[in-house]
Amino acid sequence: MSPISSPDGSSSPTRPANLPADKSAARPGGGPPRPRPGTVPAEPAESDGTHPPHPTTAATRPDQTEPDPSGPDPSKPGQGGPDQTEPDPGKPGQGGPDPGGPDAGKPDQAGPDVAEQATRDLAAQFEDEKPGRVLSGPTGLLLTIAALAVGALALWQVFQPLSQGSKYYLIIFLAGVLPLVFLAYPADLRLPARLRIRRRPASTRPTVTDWVLVALAVAACLYPIVPIRIGDGGGGYNAFLDRQGLLSPTDLVLGTVLLLLLLEACRRTTGWILPAICLVFLGYGYYGGLLPQSWPVAHAGLDFSQLVDAFYNSDSGFYGTPLDVAASYIVLFTIYGAVLDLSGAGRFFVDLSAAAFRRSRTAAGRTAVASGFLLGTVSGSGAATTVSIGAVTWPLLRRAGYPPERAGGMLAAAGVGAILSPPTLGAAAFIIAEYLGVSYLQVLGWATVPTVLYYLGILLAVEIDARRSGVRPVVVDVGSPWRLLGRFGYHFASLIAIIVFLAMGMSATRAVVFATVLAVALSFLDRTHRLTPPRLVTALVTGVRGVLGVTAVCAAAGIITATTTKTGLGPQAAALLIGGAKAATSDPTLVLVLTALLAAVALSLLGLAVPVTASFVIGWVIVGPALLDLGVSAPAAAMFVFYFAVLSEVSPPTALAAVAAAAVTGGRLVPTMWQTLRYALPAYLTPIAFVITPAGLGLLGIGGVGRIAFAAVVTALSVAVLAVAAGGWLPGVGPVGAPERLLGILAGVTLLWLEPVPVTVGAALAAVAAAGVFIRHRSADRQPSDPVEEKL
Repeated sequence: MSPISSPDGSSSPTRPANLPADKSAARPGGGPPRPRPGTVPAEPAESDGTHPPHPTTAATRPDQTEPDPSGPDPSKPGQGGPDQTEPDPGKPGQGGPDPGGPDAGKPDQAGPDVAEQATRDLAAQFEDEKPGRVLSGPTGLLLTIAALAVGALALWQVFQPLSQGSKYYLIIFLAGVLPLVFLAYPADLRLPARLRIRRRPASTRPTVTDWVLVALAVAACLYPIVPIRIGDGGGGYNAFLDRQGLLSPTDLVLGTVLLLLLLEACRRTTGWILPAICLVFLGYGYYGGLLPQSWPVAHAGLDFSQLVDAFYNSDSGFYGTPLDVAASYIVLFTIYGAVLDLSGAGRFFVDLSAAAFRRSRTAAGRTAVASGFLLGTVSGSGAATTVSIGAVTWPLLRRAGYPPERAGGMLAAAGVGAILSPPTLGAAAFIIAEYLGVSYLQVLGWATVPTVLYYLGILLAVEIDARRSGVRPVVVDVGSPWRLLGRFGYHFASLIAIIVFLAMGMSATRAVVFATVLAVALSFLDRTHRLTPPRLVTALVTGVRGVLGVTAVCAAAGIITATTTKTGLGPQAAALLIGGAKAATSDPTLVLVLTALLAAVALSLLGLAVPVTASFVIGWVIVGPALLDLGVSAPAAAMFVFYFAVLSEVSPPTALAAVAAAAVTGGRLVPTMWQTLRYALPAYLTPIAFVITPAGLGLLGIGGVGRIAFAAVVTALSVAVLAVAAGGWLPGVGPVGAPERLLGILAGVTLLWLEPVPVTVGAALAAVAAAGVFIRHRSADRQPSDPVEEKL
């Protein structure tokens, strides 16, 4: 991956990836290097002759181009910057290099490769997946060859699908990916320090146990298609399908082995919580028959062989829709993202963002938000994008006077937008397309207006903070944005090509493959980022390695979906959810509102524990039926679940994106989380507008032009009012008092009810609040002169 240049010579990737050994640097004693929180690794600040030099900054007054020595000091309390008692990444010994210090611009002795890998590892610590091993030697070569084979198979399937059907392909794909999980991710099972006899460094090579698991994974995955008899089972793919519902003992044993292997793969890549949830569903399927039959969630009960049959030999188990999405879509998009990254697109996007706002008062904040959006178009990963833009823009934000916590909140909110930004949404968006039987282009259309509203809210918060906190202008010396576009604007070509191909009726898989080919061809316009065959192999391997954890999660999600299907849990849970709302009111409209609120809370809590993809799958099978039963359209229900699954990355107390941002800025964790929540506030309320009124479908681009325009304009007004209320400042007027802020919150929430009467009431309340701020401000301007003259 190509580093992104920062104003102080730091570097960052556009996404984390567990690279092959030849692109990484391992630290002595095991494991890749990990920077301290707040540390942004440095690299030589030099120009390659094709990209512009690293941008430099100067904190200035609007009429100056040199630093203002008399201006407020961001390192002093009360002057727009972090308190001296807090770690300042800009001070020696407190978490990071000083961009303005004597060593600024000097090459780091560790070299750019180590700096790049350090930032990758920092990003990986806060991803849904744990950091993987850095493999070398024969094992690294084996993993590279296997990853190339998986990538080649995925590309082959796009143009020449296997004649035996998609499930046959999924069996082979899982057989290629699952063993790699045990090679790439360590078991990481350690006793507490007080129970260890002696400390041992973590192994950077697969252990004997790992190799045993690799062999078992190959056997259990390939067993359904092995054309030879194995005891009372085997006999080939057709024979295996014929035994559906009547598994042989051999089928049962190998199905159980695969079940345990998938749980272990999930534990290695995401932690303990998702496997624990899968075991809860498994236990519910097995012991649910023992529950009192008067309970709504009770069922007749399933024996273990029935459960294994549902997981191993049905279309809703391991080889269900989630795995189909991972094998057909996600792997291709991760390869595309790796190609774009290696071609220098990430660095260009950040440089362009800095150039576009280089002379504005809020250049630092706008650059961070724009960088998050542009990097999100190719990343689709929240925490990784947060680290990437933070490594580059935190020095700018610090020089402008942003405290670490406020800057961290801004970076986290902008980074999470990566999962919401077309054309590469998060993995759950592909599952939406498959579940609803629609094209991926339709899902992109549904996401467009909400994404614009999301970033509108963040930008308004940035502008308000700049005026309320006295943020200083920062001059970013990166040259003209038009010059950058003229030289490197070709990086947008493949992104545009995806949309064009989809609009022409091409499948998403073919569209992304052709866009990848275009990106490879265009990379030769930049001699430092040409995708020569070795670099192309690196991109392919990086893309496949990036999908290992997602594949494990998607296959394990089959445990949840199959159990829900076999037991009828979905309708039962929906009835409970609706019943809880009806216990409070009998009004159908209020029942829908309360159900939506309960669902939002449930999804937010669920997302705290599991990755976004798993959160969406669980939410869709539990919450989705409740919304559908109340008359909510399928697109609105799906996007509602999707948005609250995504927002778990900025929701306290876990808030992975906020944790990642705090690690970059060195800010306190809890205040950073609350700042993130403030920046992302409109995103929590906008999805509710999808479902509570039919006009809310206009936010998804569904309906006529009039409905779409009405919904977009009114919701934009709601976002603006909520941003003013949350920030406590009305641009062009001044500070907002507590009564006006409360009135603004009420107005913003009322505007989300997209019906004529509530919209009129909300607009009137917003106008009253604005008038109150204006009157208060005018009164404050007049007060000082009269009393003073009377006393004199």
